[in-house]
Amino acid sequence: EVQLVESGGGLVQPGGSLRLSCAASGFTFSMYGMKWVRQAPGKGLEWVSGINSDGGMPRYASSVKGRFTISRDNAKNTLYLQMSGLKPEDTAVYYCAKWTDTKKPSSQGTQVTVSS
Repeated sequence: EVQLVESGGGLVQPGGSLRLSCAASGFTFSMYGMKWVRQAPGKGLEWVSGINSDGGMPRYASSVKGRFTISRDNAKNTLYLQMSGLKPEDTAVYYCAKWTDTKKPSSQGTQVTVSS
């Protein structure tokens, strides 16, 4: 059974930083491109960032480019999202997913709240 467990969210002031983690199990993590998506209150799912199976070709939504960094550790079956320069509009539940997944993730996600 595929399991993705996100962690690392929290409450942070504008301009602050957080590092999200996504622990993967139930599939061969190193064979899949992965992505982060988010859902802000009252809004639809938004793609944030993606990365190839080997860690190459990181890519970002224009809204987070230059502030967020995606990475992965295939030995640990873990995906990361380093977020800095956080803004109130980054407030959302963040989910990780396989690159090819199209439905809303069934995992719990991790809440990120940016507020003073």
